[in-house]
Formats: sequence, C-alpha cells, structure tokens
Amino acid sequence: MTHLRQIPISRRDLMTSGAATAAATAVPTGRPIARTREADPPLMTVNFEVNGIARSLTVDTRTTLLDALREHLQLTGTKKGCDHGQCGACTVIADGRRINACLSLAVMHEGRKVTTIEGLGTPDLLHPVQAAFIRHDGYQCGYCTPGQICSAIAVLQEIRAGIPSHATEDLMARPQATNMEMRERMSGNICRCGAYSNIAQAMAEVAGVKA
Repeated sequence: MTHLRQIPISRRDLMTSGAATAAATAVPTGRPIARTREADPPLMTVNFEVNGIARSLTVDTRTTLLDALREHLQLTGTKKGCDHGQCGACTVIADGRRINACLSLAVMHEGRKVTTIEGLGTPDLLHPVQAAFIRHDGYQCGYCTPGQICSAIAVLQEIRAGIPSHATEDLMARPQATNMEMRERMSGNICRCGAYSNIAQAMAEVAGVKA
C-alpha cells in the first residue's frame, strides 16, 4: 500500500502562503486592460399607418409597438399598465384585430394599419362605443378605458364576423352578442375600478341586444 508523504505545515504557514498568493495575483501586470466598446443597438425603419396617417420611424429593433406609439409618436392615449400582456390597458387595433401593444415589436408592423384610441373619434363626433361608454358610465378612473374601448370595438367586429370564442356553445353556428359571449371576450381587459357591468351594458347597446 502506498503511503502519502506528510508535509509538515502549520496553520499559520498555510494562512501566510494563501495571503501571499492572493496578493501576487492582484498585482497589476502593467498592461492596460482592453475595454470592449458596447455595440450600438440595431436600428430598423418601419413604415406603417397609424390612425390613417402614414408614419415612418427608425427605432431600436427591441422597441415595442406601445413604446413606439407613446414615446416616438406621442400618442399617449394607449396606456402602459403591466407591460406583460396581462391587463389589456395597451390594447390597440392592428389590421382590424385587437392586440396587446406591449407584446408586439414595432418593426413587426411594416405596412400595417394601426388604430389607437386617438383615431376612433373626436370630442364632437364620438365613436358609437365611446358614446355608449359615456352614457353607461363604463369607467371610473379612466386609465384602462382606451384599451377597453379598442377591445370592445374589435370584440363586436369579431362577433359580426362569426369568429367563435371559448364561450361559444355551438361552433357550427354564428356566435351571438350575448352577455356571456361579450364578457368572455373582454376578460383580457382588467378594470381595477370594477366597471365591468357598465362596460357590458355599453357594448350591449351598441350591439343592439339586452345586457
């Protein structure tokens, strides 16, 4: 059996040699440390239509549609809530379909048509859904209202187009604008003030059905 040779060393010697080794490795070599220059973020130009106006933006490819609208085009009606696609405050309409602007990159919308709350109506000529929200008090603090209105408009268009939802009982029949159908489709838009019943009443009025 092979025996390992014991090297006599005290605890003090071990600590001293360890400190000396650490000091030696910390001594600068005299050569300058090469600093790598941080690369500029990749930029891309996107051409799209926002509220009927042709727009051209050169943005960081990581810029979301939400930030492009708010920070580059100053269309601040579209709100930033959770910034994770969970609250619906940033809902806009892209080519007729509602999307969460915080989850979509601006450069993905080349050639598309985007509609925000600013493009739906004017104080003198409101969109029917905007007018219905006012009549039925479909808001309180108002922060989620732009997203709620954009989503409500798209929901009613989805139902008219015959697109089913999780609440549609018969997938072979055209969906109807029932209270349950509209509530299910609007479930991605959160209202912390709890104006859901009033929102449902406003949508029912526009759809021409009973809430």
